[in-house]
Amino acid sequence: ILHNLRLWRQVLSITPRTDLTYSLELTYAGDQMSRNKNLSKRAHWAGNEPIVSQLMAKTVANPHLISLAAGFVDYDTLPVEPTQNALNTIWSDEELTRVALQYGTTVGYPPLRQAVLDRMLAADGCSVAEMNISLDQVVITAGSNQMLFLVSDTIADPGDIVICGMPSYYVVLGLFRNLGIRPIGIETDKDGLIPEALDEELSRLQREDSLDRVKAVYLTSYYDNPTGMSMSHQRRGELVEMAKRWSNRQTIYVLEDAAYRELRYSGEDIASMRSFDPEGDTVIHTSTFSKSFSPGIRVGWGILPPRLVGPVLAQKGNIDFGSPNFNQVLMATAVEEGIFQRHLETVLGGYGRKLDAMLDAADEFLAPIDGINWRRPSGGLYLWLELPEAIDTGMDGPLFARAVEEGVLYVPGEFCCPSEPSPPKKNMLRLSFGIQSRESIHQGMESLGRAIRKTL
Repeated sequence: ILHNLRLWRQVLSITPRTDLTYSLELTYAGDQMSRNKNLSKRAHWAGNEPIVSQLMAKTVANPHLISLAAGFVDYDTLPVEPTQNALNTIWSDEELTRVALQYGTTVGYPPLRQAVLDRMLAADGCSVAEMNISLDQVVITAGSNQMLFLVSDTIADPGDIVICGMPSYYVVLGLFRNLGIRPIGIETDKDGLIPEALDEELSRLQREDSLDRVKAVYLTSYYDNPTGMSMSHQRRGELVEMAKRWSNRQTIYVLEDAAYRELRYSGEDIASMRSFDPEGDTVIHTSTFSKSFSPGIRVGWGILPPRLVGPVLAQKGNIDFGSPNFNQVLMATAVEEGIFQRHLETVLGGYGRKLDAMLDAADEFLAPIDGINWRRPSGGLYLWLELPEAIDTGMDGPLFARAVEEGVLYVPGEFCCPSEPSPPKKNMLRLSFGIQSRESIHQGMESLGRAIRKTL
């Protein structure tokens, strides 16, 4: 009831008819979801995820907000000309055009799969033999979220457990809950998941006779969403070794989300989690071209342990009979012609300057306020703030309302935190610099600083 009342208050605050119509649709859909007794449990679980409906309604109701919430890519650097160049290459070859327009295979377009594998091997500085890997293990999906869904649905039943960071990527937390999976959070720091915390949590679950329900450890290995931190080189090996050691009755997989690996603005690259698994039986590696090239093309992939390839493809075949083949041929062409790499270099320069703008604004407007802490990312799209414990950053807390009044929007940190084993802290928030200009970032951070001071 309170959830619906909040949405109705947002609706009543809107004057343009188009915004009203859109928010009414959101509210009506949520209301019908709660009343419809004929829906599956998964449909109800999906309807309970607040971030899309509530934050979107808030944005629509306040069109002049500077959104530092949305983790979208930069609109101005979307690859219009590079995509046109790749398309011209395809159109100039009639046979390739027909291949692009035909059905593909469930596993994906072979040249793209080979390109994905070659790029990972080159980045990790490993050979096929050292990685104990083959092209058969590379599966193309419609974005990395589809692969995360397929893998989770393949390895876990309702009531099973996935261990992840506190905090973690809120979309994947919703995905887990939608499948009936229990996400359990463990402590993180500047180097990612803390191995000792993982060992302690696994020991606790063993004492509770729940260890058999643990199916995976999920992490964003590069420039984490939401914290911006990367798993250190040393901890990658420790975590993979720990997962293998605790895999007594069933395999505890390491589910590596490497979606942001390409978005590195400073520092040295780190080998993937998969490179620390020479047997190839523990790490599930996922990634995407959405952040580094175009989210609209929707091409992602997974590199799977051999025993999971068949089951995941069976699931995928039932869902889509193969991801869009045209998009795969387009991305393969962009990679093979060097179009992707040239565009990536442009993107990195733009994002690097935006990150600097956000960090400079944080130093100017937030550093003078006692009790605010953040770490400086070297890549990705996000900045994670910890505020004084007295401040509740949630949508019902005083800061969120004041931030909207000041003209800025953020993601409340509680959305990024599993509810187990303990309730999340209320004094955290996530910022994104992806879609805003440097001038808007500066203005938004100034507005956030004013909102925090007023709340204090």
